[in-house]
Amino acid sequence: MIAEELITLLERHGAGAPLPRVRALHLPRAECLEERSGEFCALELEDGTLGLAFVLLADTWSQLAATHAGTALAGTDALELARRYAGAGTVGRTLGFATINALSRCVFDRLGYVPPASTDSIGELDPQAGDHVGMVGLFRPLLGRCMAAGARVTVIELRSDLAGEYEGYRVTLDASELASCNKVLCTSSVLLNGTADRMLAHCTRAERLAMVGPGAGCLPDPLFARGVTLFGGSWISDPAGVVDALRAGRPWSEHARKIAIHREDYPGVERLSAALRR
Repeated sequence: MIAEELITLLERHGAGAPLPRVRALHLPRAECLEERSGEFCALELEDGTLGLAFVLLADTWSQLAATHAGTALAGTDALELARRYAGAGTVGRTLGFATINALSRCVFDRLGYVPPASTDSIGELDPQAGDHVGMVGLFRPLLGRCMAAGARVTVIELRSDLAGEYEGYRVTLDASELASCNKVLCTSSVLLNGTADRMLAHCTRAERLAMVGPGAGCLPDPLFARGVTLFGGSWISDPAGVVDALRAGRPWSEHARKIAIHREDYPGVERLSAALRR
């Protein structure tokens, strides 16, 4: 499972030098939950590193707000919190995933790895006539480009009320239909809602498989091993600016840049670690 592999990687890289503990959890303001600026929380480590996670699955935000998790988590062992990502509860998985993302950034910083900037908001899929493009989650910018290029589009959704035939594309609940797609764009939300392993298992024929989203901040090694060819997320350049924006209810995107890690160019965390020891 992806969750267990990510936890194992972080445990291995925390064995040589202790990883920072948790400083705080920063939640978006209640009045911003219907806006893009209110979709993500930020888990802060004691060294100032942040990890993002989507916070609007089920009643995650309200539970975290009610338990005063922002301050209650101060001083928590970050690896212990990260292990909750492998659990079943939505709140625990959200906290665990935010911590996984924060610790992943901490590991990358220690190893001196800085991913390249993204050049394309739709995972560099380059849709063409004759392509069968699969989308896990509906990416409207890609949808328009696919239809303009003459590509066929199948969207995989979890909500039955969205299933059906639409002008230029089809929405289905059957993830096995990804097996016929030669290009796939997958939202990073699958890493949080527990469907990542299942979705990626159906993409074995995809020549290009991009996973993107603001919450794509974990080590990409287990994803590349499962066929992902591009992993794109947000690389926070100003942690304090993100925290201030969350507190004030402002967009935080200006304090981060979009990145895209290509499988063929990525050395892997083990090789990066080995190079640092030499």
